[in-house]
Amino acid sequence: MNERVPLVGQPIERVEDPKLLRGLGSFVDDVHRDGMLHAAILRSSVAHGVIRRIDVTAARAMPGVHAVYTAEDIGAVPRIPVRLFPNEAMEPFRQPVIADGKVRFVGEPMAIVIADTPALAEDALELIEADIDPLPAVTRFEDEVAHDALLFEAHGSNRVFDYEVSRGEIDDTFETAPYTRRERLYVHRHTGITMETRGVVSEWDAAAGRMTSWGATKVPFANRKILAGMLDLPEEQVVMIEGNAGGSFGVRGEFFPEDFLVPFAARKIGRPVKWIEDRREHLLAVTHSRDVAADLEIACNRDGRILAIRARMQMNIGAYFRTSTTIAPRNVGQFMPGAYRVPRYRADVAVIASNKSPAGTYRGPGRFESDFFRERMFDLTADDLGIDRVEFRRRNLLTPEELPLAFPAIAPNPVVTELDSGAYEKVLDLCLAKAGWADKQHLQGKLVDGRYHGLAVGCFVEGGAAGPRESARMVLESDGTISLYVGSSAVGQGVETILMQIAADAMDLPLKAIRVFHGSTTYVKEGWGSYHSRSTVMGGNAVLLAAAEIKAQLLTAGAGLLQCAEQEVSYQAGRVAAQHGGSVGLKELAAKGIAFEATFHNTKHTYTYGSHVAHVAVDAETGHIEIVDYVAIEDAGRIINPLTLHGQAIGSIVQGLGGTLLEHFVYDDEGQMLSGSLADYLVPLATDYPNIRSSSIEMCPSPNHPLGAKGAGEGGTIPVGGILANAVAAALRDFDVQPKALPLSPDRIWRLVQAAAARPA
Repeated sequence: MNERVPLVGQPIERVEDPKLLRGLGSFVDDVHRDGMLHAAILRSSVAHGVIRRIDVTAARAMPGVHAVYTAEDIGAVPRIPVRLFPNEAMEPFRQPVIADGKVRFVGEPMAIVIADTPALAEDALELIEADIDPLPAVTRFEDEVAHDALLFEAHGSNRVFDYEVSRGEIDDTFETAPYTRRERLYVHRHTGITMETRGVVSEWDAAAGRMTSWGATKVPFANRKILAGMLDLPEEQVVMIEGNAGGSFGVRGEFFPEDFLVPFAARKIGRPVKWIEDRREHLLAVTHSRDVAADLEIACNRDGRILAIRARMQMNIGAYFRTSTTIAPRNVGQFMPGAYRVPRYRADVAVIASNKSPAGTYRGPGRFESDFFRERMFDLTADDLGIDRVEFRRRNLLTPEELPLAFPAIAPNPVVTELDSGAYEKVLDLCLAKAGWADKQHLQGKLVDGRYHGLAVGCFVEGGAAGPRESARMVLESDGTISLYVGSSAVGQGVETILMQIAADAMDLPLKAIRVFHGSTTYVKEGWGSYHSRSTVMGGNAVLLAAAEIKAQLLTAGAGLLQCAEQEVSYQAGRVAAQHGGSVGLKELAAKGIAFEATFHNTKHTYTYGSHVAHVAVDAETGHIEIVDYVAIEDAGRIINPLTLHGQAIGSIVQGLGGTLLEHFVYDDEGQMLSGSLADYLVPLATDYPNIRSSSIEMCPSPNHPLGAKGAGEGGTIPVGGILANAVAAALRDFDVQPKALPLSPDRIWRLVQAAAARPA
């Protein structure tokens, strides 16, 4: 008898793809309900102002319009809660679901129109008269104490919150260190541009007292809890359904104003209501990210060994706290040390409100920024000390023997998280070898065919597997197959395939015997969703727990049918066999009602880690940057599916490249967005795709859970900004060009070259 080949570790093609490639997916705009109406949102065209009057009389009188609602119609306007790491001090700064007396950013909802068609709803918006007294707009970090332009007057400052983290004595170290350096660095505002924009369809069942909303992604259970509270309904009377999703990246799936306004309207009118966001709305009003400045200091010995790092950072969170606004400022402060040995560390992060769209998470939140700051500073420091840039990193990388190692906890709401396992220098060496680093060093700063070449390397860690728990429910069906209901959300990352592989191996069954169901709050009692690279680790371990109990139930049921003791039966390949020779299959056992819901609890994170090398060619006359070669190697622990992991790595790198080179939200001094279309906000196209050579390896499985896998959806993005900036600096070293801010757009690089040329010799 041939031994079964485990499915975990195999490059199995995604089972969800054939349906999507044939156009058979079901996205939120594919949802149609009988009697459905359509919504449009009136958004503020003023960045900061006091609302004197909103006259909706003409819009309500328009044929085909069923309702128009403003804050006045809602009454006590709910505010969006902070889902992750809330703090009482944030309460005054939470976003109302609709502007209530004041607008604080261009794009803020002021009214919702419900009409027979989307076009009629849009036309009715033109009939609404909004009288707003404009106030001075806050767009820069320097405006944090601008008392003539306060977003929240009662607070007295636009600095609305602070984080701090420290490890060891800092001040004395800097006073006595043989070498110190200080730099001002900046990462610009950009975000995830999902192929599918946001949308909501809501239906109120008055007889059952139940609200159903389609379009929830990422964290349906959390959003159900929020909506139930706002509508004053029991949680079990709110159903959230997630269909297919055209991207997430941390941006989609959080609770937005429309996630209340649409169900509110559906309940008031008594008919289903659909709202689909257009692209300009997405750019204006979706969660933005990044937008961080750092005054960064480093102290070293003359041999390049780091003594301390000190940072004072400002993060522009836009107009309000939203559900996930806290994550990036926490991460940028806590994770600056990365994979390196930093014995003494301090960071202060000032959270600044401004008249821009509220901020939240985007792939690698806070880590993309801190990696840019750190890796940029490392190259500057190595050059100062006359130390090879690779050698500088080698001397400061943590060794396997130093792990696990806790990051310093950030306050308030301190959470201890520790690097679990890793061979950082070994992966660095693998990446350098694959990139041909040694053979290409003669190209550093060299002019070849009119362009200057440069190479850079950097290291990163990616935290994943956020707890506290995740659920999975297994049901043995009458046909002998297993239905697997999960709390993890599918947002394009291939979670169905991954969980099928884990379940099939755990149950010793073929892949086709497993069916995965996700995306409804009715499937399991509780689910925590997909974010922080958690689905494989958290969902996968929940599947293992459920499978273990199912097999125990099968043994009990099988022993009963075979009329023998449980210790006399065994399970293999879908059959329970007795020592005396009899056996029963899953079809016969299904009548026994075999089912179980398991919850996996976890308090420890996993840390994927790796190294990237970039080779660029820069045209000094135009500022254009070509990525000649990009090499990435990461250790993701136990790899469940190398094919889907490779897709995650490539997509993540491309998003990092887009955020580093192209994407940029630009506002003028009045808070008007100047990049409000895809003609101005540039995202990578297929023609921009460079040569990327990415590999994922199994070297150090996570010891923190049975599966051994590590979350790995965001690592590709995290180090890109710092590495590309260092590669550009290496290419233009004869010009003494040192990029200290992103994006690395052609106009910015050209200006740096011109400024360097104008400096006195």
